[in-house]
Amino acid sequence: MARPLTDHEKRKQISVRGIAGLGDVAEIKKSFNRHLHFTLVKDRNVATPRDYYFALAHTVRDHLVGRWIRTQQYYYEKDPKRVHYLSLEFYMGRTLQNTMVNLGLQNTCDEAIYQLGLDLEELEDIEEDAGLGNGGLGRLAACFLDSMATLGLAAYGYGIRYEFGIFNQKISNGWQVEEADDWLRYGNPWEKARPEYMLPVHFYGRVEHTGAGPKWVDTQVVLAMPYDTPVPGFKNNTVNTMRLWSAKAPNDFNLQEFNVGDYIQAVLDRNLAENISRVLYPNDNFFEGKELRLKQEYFVVAATLQDIIRRFKSSKFGCRDPVRTSFESFPDKVAIQLNDTHPALAIPELMRFFLDVEKMSWEKAWDITRRTCSYTNHTVLPEALERWPVYMFEKLLPRHLLIIYEINQLGKKISLSLSLSLPLSPYLINMAHLCVVGSHAVNGVARIHSDIVKSTVFKDFYDVEPEKFQNKTNGITPRRWLLLCNPGLADIIAEKIGEDFLKDLYQLRKLLDYINDDVFIRDVAKVKQENKQKLAVYLEKQYKVKINPESIFDIHVKRIHEYKRQLLNCLHIITYYNRIKKEPNKMFVPRTIMVGGKAAPGYHMAKMIIKLITSVAQVVNNDPVVGDRLKVIFLENYRVTLAEKVIPAADLSEQISTAGTEASGTGNMKFMLNGALTIGTMDGANVEMAEEAGEENLFIFGMRVEEVEAMDRKGYNALEYYERLPELRQVMDQIRTGFFSPKEPELFKGIVNMLMHHDRFKVFADYEAYINSQEKVNNLYNHPKEWTKKVIRNIAASGKFSSDRTISEYAKEIWGVEPSDVKIPPPNEPRD
Repeated sequence: MARPLTDHEKRKQISVRGIAGLGDVAEIKKSFNRHLHFTLVKDRNVATPRDYYFALAHTVRDHLVGRWIRTQQYYYEKDPKRVHYLSLEFYMGRTLQNTMVNLGLQNTCDEAIYQLGLDLEELEDIEEDAGLGNGGLGRLAACFLDSMATLGLAAYGYGIRYEFGIFNQKISNGWQVEEADDWLRYGNPWEKARPEYMLPVHFYGRVEHTGAGPKWVDTQVVLAMPYDTPVPGFKNNTVNTMRLWSAKAPNDFNLQEFNVGDYIQAVLDRNLAENISRVLYPNDNFFEGKELRLKQEYFVVAATLQDIIRRFKSSKFGCRDPVRTSFESFPDKVAIQLNDTHPALAIPELMRFFLDVEKMSWEKAWDITRRTCSYTNHTVLPEALERWPVYMFEKLLPRHLLIIYEINQLGKKISLSLSLSLPLSPYLINMAHLCVVGSHAVNGVARIHSDIVKSTVFKDFYDVEPEKFQNKTNGITPRRWLLLCNPGLADIIAEKIGEDFLKDLYQLRKLLDYINDDVFIRDVAKVKQENKQKLAVYLEKQYKVKINPESIFDIHVKRIHEYKRQLLNCLHIITYYNRIKKEPNKMFVPRTIMVGGKAAPGYHMAKMIIKLITSVAQVVNNDPVVGDRLKVIFLENYRVTLAEKVIPAADLSEQISTAGTEASGTGNMKFMLNGALTIGTMDGANVEMAEEAGEENLFIFGMRVEEVEAMDRKGYNALEYYERLPELRQVMDQIRTGFFSPKEPELFKGIVNMLMHHDRFKVFADYEAYINSQEKVNNLYNHPKEWTKKVIRNIAASGKFSSDRTISEYAKEIWGVEPSDVKIPPPNEPRD
């Protein structure tokens, strides 16, 4: 197999567009050497690769800072409405390459680093992923920040600067083992600490009822220290801000202990305060009702709202004196978007500020709060919906509890049959209900999901206020998920239709003109093959498994969860294996099946699913009868950076959740844009992908939502499928009797028991349709030209799934702001 070209070599070969000017290259080299000089400590003359990475990062950051300052000045001069995106997760990945791409510096830096005798790809690989999110929700927030800057919106991302992000996953003897993600160990060149904007956040205490109204007293204070990260738009000189809060103990923390002589303990106890921003909760679509989590949720909200109010009051750049004192115009100048229910406390916190600090009437405070806040729902799974016990609020946030009781009474007054506090024992506060009543707009994240939200989860609210419910189908940023990760494909597209598609993805429709162009078909297939060869080399190095780059790269990467049905994929793997064993001389289309994703540490079934897949892989990969016709790889530690390698190489994208369970999905969009065909159910955004590309250009199978609901009413009987389908029966018997775990025959009985007797997600019901659909995949793959034509149709139809389109809809229909294509003058040009 010929060695695949590196991205560096490819960039050298292909792109004459935007090639670096010599002066720019000289400037980058000079800046790099200056930073390297200051990076190295006096007694160390030999630079390490990490020194080179930091020197390059600081060189690139220099190009950001002037634009960043100018953008903020511009916002203060123009005083536009500002958008504040509140999220407990921002899954940013790496920053260096993305920044070079968005500033148009990549070729210049590539050439400069090459001339210095270094390799840009090797330096990029040194950067740690900023893994401050679990999966879809956190990565969506990152794509949204990119789009808001690219569309010229005055926008801010607010979250927590977790010291430890999503855990690193190691696979040891087939089992997931978690390791702490110490991503800040070597420092982070992209953030700027802003101690001058440190703010107090209060917890505990009690409410005192005075003549002037309720007062929250005797609280414990934790300080919120902001760290700012620049977020550059694509080639428009706009640089927005992501502000992440870190918890710090005040100097007088636990002074009482100090006063009685236990100074050491008083200092050690500071950790209790600072634990708030220590670690990201590693749960995706699962609610964990721990006090520390509630503290995190209030911490980010309390600090953020103080920051928003300070900025609202002072409109001059660099000025901290209040200019505005009236809050009448607050909703006209401030939009707050709640990314799921995690920042729901923004609603009672804003009320507390208006009532207790500004002394507003309840009616006025409630009106301003509702007109300011809007809420995105991300899931309909009952186990994911946040419900906090009243006793926890009573202890941690007593004033907010009283405000929530009042909101609850208000809800009852406007005839909502479901109040906020569900009459359970202990009483629980339903945070989704709080978000719905406290917001002026509520949206789902794909059309089918938004319909389910209206018809089931929030039906009572929808019946009373239908006008506030909207749909905003998710999107992905084409800068990271095409230009950055798949430069070969971006380049051949640009040759045909120009480069404007990177800011207007709908322009990809123009590719339909080339659907029968043999040269373009060949070029698309060639880029895919190069990406596959590159991934094969990487995987052989990582996993010591020989991979056939001519095989179908069948990829299923996402968090491990029963509803995402990695088990259905596993049943297909075993079925295919059994077919090869049964007829070893028959021609089979070769497959390399890759499954990747993390299981929440406390989610036993998800961990068992990983163990089953790795056990099946062990048997399949070492069976000489099978050879290279079937290989199974579990992709360890799936994360943004690995996704950037895997997605461009995929032939087949597995999107096989039970209809009605996946809110949207965004991985499905990344695969589509990068030329993979989708095998999937009519769930989440798959529905709209099929609509855009034509259902015949995807491999759609399985029950629709209505059929799933009908089966729920009738009752799902797994045994009926087990008895009727011989291949399914054989697979289940193999798992049950220990064929894949000969040393521990009973190992997978929990999985078998679940699938046979209490499978909420009806794996067997879709098994036959899935296997048949996989047959269609094989048949089409045997006709490479027809396959590639479908690939081109999918790429051409993926325009809708840009996060630029999503954010434009949020801006116009929820936030009341207009995207702007005004290019802010760069720092070296004088301002008007």
